[in-house]
Amino acid sequence: MTGDAVHAGPRFGVDARREAQAEVFTLAGELDHDTAPMLRKRFDEAFELVETAKAAGRERPDLVVVDCAELAFCDSTGLNVLLTARLRAEELGIEIRLAALRGHVARMFEITGVGGVFSIHSDLADALAAG
Repeated sequence: MTGDAVHAGPRFGVDARREAQAEVFTLAGELDHDTAPMLRKRFDEAFELVETAKAAGRERPDLVVVDCAELAFCDSTGLNVLLTARLRAEELGIEIRLAALRGHVARMFEITGVGGVFSIHSDLADALAAG
């Protein structure tokens, strides 16, 4: 989907890189109403590349792992971006896994029940290795 790419603002950053057959998004900082468009744009760009590769019959990743180890905060807008990305990925035949939910972010997924729609892993290595 991508090579190494970093999109960063003063409170939030997205690093995207390819590892084997997975696209890894590393999120850092605060994912909220003001910063969610950055992540939405990054997902849109990645999925457009997948659609182009699919149409051309080229190899494409079948897994996206969102590494949340450095994500300090996520509000409902950020959660919505992740849910929307999951639906679009599903349409493309791609699985999204979340890794390393911590603190407030883990609590947000717990109280909203959204954790039940994602495959959640303790860390990035576990998410990449899961069958």
